[in-house]
Amino acid sequence: MREKLDIAYQKINMFCMRPFFKERKTTLFLWIILALIGMLKLSKDNNFKVFRGVFWHTVNGTSLYAAYPKEYFDYNYYGPIFSMVVAPFALLPEWAGLLFWLVFLSMWLYWVIRKSTLTDHQKNFIYWFCAPILLDALFMQQFNVAIAAIIVSSFFLIEKEKDGWAALFIVLGTMTKIYGVMGLAFFFFSKHKGRFILSLVFWTSILFVLPMLISSPEYVIQQYQDWLPSLVNKNGLNTDSIYQNVSLLGMARRISGNDSYSDLWLVIPGMVMFLLPYLRFKQIKNLSFRETILASTLMFTILFSTGSESSGYIIAMTGICIWYTVSPWKRSRWDLALMVLAFIIAGMGNSDILPRIVRKGLIQPYALRALPVSIVWFKLCYELYTKDYVRLSHNDIDNVN
Repeated sequence: MREKLDIAYQKINMFCMRPFFKERKTTLFLWIILALIGMLKLSKDNNFKVFRGVFWHTVNGTSLYAAYPKEYFDYNYYGPIFSMVVAPFALLPEWAGLLFWLVFLSMWLYWVIRKSTLTDHQKNFIYWFCAPILLDALFMQQFNVAIAAIIVSSFFLIEKEKDGWAALFIVLGTMTKIYGVMGLAFFFFSKHKGRFILSLVFWTSILFVLPMLISSPEYVIQQYQDWLPSLVNKNGLNTDSIYQNVSLLGMARRISGNDSYSDLWLVIPGMVMFLLPYLRFKQIKNLSFRETILASTLMFTILFSTGSESSGYIIAMTGICIWYTVSPWKRSRWDLALMVLAFIIAGMGNSDILPRIVRKGLIQPYALRALPVSIVWFKLCYELYTKDYVRLSHNDIDNVN
């Protein structure tokens, strides 16, 4: 049986190594096509209507966080700066705005990965592995694709010592959807911390003022004051929503059936586990170690947020791909099995490919999409605590030479 599996694995590996799958124009075409396919749900573009509303309500001076049932259902939970992000798409006819919005999201993440310091093999692995979950996010028109791009670009811009631009993306992500604040996890990797801090202050000032160009100072200040209460209210709603809190926090609540405890009982240990690798000062000098922390950051963002939703798994799955490919040692069969499990449950957990009874009767009610991501993250943490990335990287170089 094992020999048959080895033969099957070798055949699949040989097939995937064909030049067609590694060509840049192939992956570029694939991600553009995915954006076009995202238009198939034009009749269900409620999220994009919410986004367009952020711009027009800013222009008209009406509340960003009130209900507008005649325009769309649900509420807006994005910050005022989002009005400027979505402005070019809100000014177009709705169908055209949605089309370019989806292409914009897809190409932003594609471009960030392409311009990163990852190897071509690692980039192509992400493009192909994450394609299904990208399509899921595009169907929902969600900004989570951009959040993945913002966190990844923050890391690699710091790696390239472009701290000012990294600060821009971190501030933009934070002032738009809070998640961008996770980019601060890479502060300790910066070689120009003073410049980095000043850049954060500079961009915060610029982005705070920018929406005033289409509104007024009083309006923008009031909207920021209203934003925090709306997020607090949203956090409470997420706890009981079957479509939200698709996280380690939500999975623990739904499996246990216990709603009486505070999420801090999980968040605080999780934060400690997340921060411990920063104490390995010698290992931080190694690029693979830092890239693994990037992977940890992407997964942590989803696992420990009550706002995690189906479309947010593009963030976690990008992290899983980075974890799997950047290790300076050969991944084991168990690691491969984890990737398969993550692809099926976390990546395809919302897809019609899986039987409805599995999706609706098992994965969704218990937030099981978080299960393989949680397992990978715990294993990743163990590797960050115990593996000698510096020595293993040197051994890998020696073997190549």
